[in-house]
Amino acid sequence: MRGVKLKDRVDSPELNFDVNAKLEEKDRKSGMRVVGFVLTVGTKPSIAKFEVEGIATLEGKNAGIEKLLEVDPTNKIPLLLKRIYQHVFTSTYLLAALLDTSHPPPDMLSSGELTKQGAEGHVAWEGKEETKAAEKPKETKKKVKAKAKR
Repeated sequence: MRGVKLKDRVDSPELNFDVNAKLEEKDRKSGMRVVGFVLTVGTKPSIAKFEVEGIATLEGKNAGIEKLLEVDPTNKIPLLLKRIYQHVFTSTYLLAALLDTSHPPPDMLSSGELTKQGAEGHVAWEGKEETKAAEKPKETKKKVKAKAKR
C-alpha cells in the first residue's frame, strides 16, 4: 500500500475520486483462483493518491468463484473488485488520516444491495508476491468516478 499527499487542502467544496483497477488471473485450479490486483484511487482536484497492490485467492465451488468474477451489468464492476475495495478501505482510510487528507467514501464501488448478493466461496488476501500464471493472464481495467461529501 502506498499513499502520497500531493497538495495541502484545496478550497474546492467538491472533491471527486478516480479509481483505476487492474485484475489479473495468476493461477487457476479446480475450486481455486489466484488473482493479482492493483487498485489506484486519486483525487480531483489532485490532493492525494492511494495505491494498493496484492493477491486475492478465491476458494470454493467453481460456480461461486465464477460469480465473484462476473461483471455487474449495471455498473460494469466485478463483484471481486467490490470485495477487494471493502477489504482495503480501512487501510486507505487510516493512511489518509496519517497524511491529513480526504479519504475515499467507503461505499464508492458498491451499495448495500450489491454487497448482499454475495457468492459461495472464500476470498483470502495477501501482500504482493510473484506467482507464475497457469494460463495467459486475463486483465480487466476499470475507471470509476465518485464524489465525496465534506
